[in-house]
Amino acid sequence: MVNIYKHRRRAGIHAAMFLFWCLAALPASGTIFAQQPSPMAAPQEAARPPAAVNDGLIHLDVVVAPPKNGAPVKDLTQADFTILDNKAAQTITSFRPVSGREAKVEVLLVVDAVNAGPETVSFERQQIDKFFGGEGGTLAYPTSLAVLTDKGVQMMGGFSADGKALSAALDKFDNGLRIINGSAGYYGAEERLKYSLDGLSALIGTEGPRPGRKLMIWLSPGWPLLSGPGTELDAKQQQQIFANVVAISTQLREGRITMYSINPLGGNESLFRASYYEDYVKGVSKPSQVSLGNLGLPVLAMQSGGLAVDYNNDLAGLMQRCVSDSAPYYEIAFAPAAGDKRDEYHHLEIKIAKPGLVARTRQGYYLQPSQGK
Repeated sequence: MVNIYKHRRRAGIHAAMFLFWCLAALPASGTIFAQQPSPMAAPQEAARPPAAVNDGLIHLDVVVAPPKNGAPVKDLTQADFTILDNKAAQTITSFRPVSGREAKVEVLLVVDAVNAGPETVSFERQQIDKFFGGEGGTLAYPTSLAVLTDKGVQMMGGFSADGKALSAALDKFDNGLRIINGSAGYYGAEERLKYSLDGLSALIGTEGPRPGRKLMIWLSPGWPLLSGPGTELDAKQQQQIFANVVAISTQLREGRITMYSINPLGGNESLFRASYYEDYVKGVSKPSQVSLGNLGLPVLAMQSGGLAVDYNNDLAGLMQRCVSDSAPYYEIAFAPAAGDKRDEYHHLEIKIAKPGLVARTRQGYYLQPSQGK
């Protein structure tokens, strides 16, 4: 595989062209193809309710667990939570614990056939079958499957808790479409990034309006970050990237979508390649701070309150771990802090009164004109 980080200086040369044919319309771009209707497909809805109430509040889905791979805990009360917005404590305006399968959650598995080779995709499909067969073939929550290729995103029917029906839909899918790989060099990396962000945008646009909480689990090594010390971007380019960072962050929050990144290559990647995204996890507050790395898959997953994990000999088990992150959890709302700037970044932190527990939710939000005290 070509090491894309050797081409950082070339990124500055081609960034202008890339930004304006890929990122300029990112929030509305992307194509989703629906598979032919199957018995498990949900009927089309005449009108879907909005994903979030337009009440001017910040709504959070909060998972509380021990810091190292612990299961989510229940039976906490509102008094156990303190919300810090830019380090200032906020008043909780609504609080609701949600436990077990009473949670209104949907799970979307995304197979990335753009950034993973055929052998990896084939292995993922086997592990997905194993995941679908767990719990006697009855899944904890309605689940659907999407496949990302260079043709766009193809949905494998509707949402269903019937694992056997989902497996049957997967068996009918032929991912014989062209798969782009590292042999295409830097230009291939640039192209893969475009397909990836277009696909992500399309999925957010489709899933966000659905009611309830959504877990979007990507089986992907991630798309190229095309960032680093040698990358040069001018102010206009940085402004465009920042606008897309704000748009994606806001759409994920308003759509109640938590992303998860499962890297199927795991230890087969170099330590540098696998952990490079960590430089971009911290939220950015102004255009001069951004790079394309701020739109990386594991970066978005961590910022949304999800997880970024590497393959550890049990891919199906990692999928189940992400789904188990769904409940118990806590629905919390608060009024956003005052601000006078559009897209002003606010860092969020939740403190738990009981020792040995940490809260995981969205790391921040961008203030919008209708928000603020």
